[in-house]
Amino acid sequence: MTKPNPKNQKPNLLQVVSSIAAGMFGVQSQRNRQRDFSHSSPLPFILAGISFILLFVLIMVGIVTVVMKAGV
Repeated sequence: MTKPNPKNQKPNLLQVVSSIAAGMFGVQSQRNRQRDFSHSSPLPFILAGISFILLFVLIMVGIVTVVMKAGV
């Protein structure tokens, strides 16, 4: 039985999320970047990136709202 080539496999959800998080912090490894770019469809990375950005903005708005109401 032959093992599937990891370069040809689609990244799973956890790999996509970890790649997006590492990319946002600027600590993406070369191996993971090559795995991500060898995948034929960028759609999962685009959707996850947009979701992370929206979540980040909503968290920041929430924090600022709480701080402003507290009068600090």
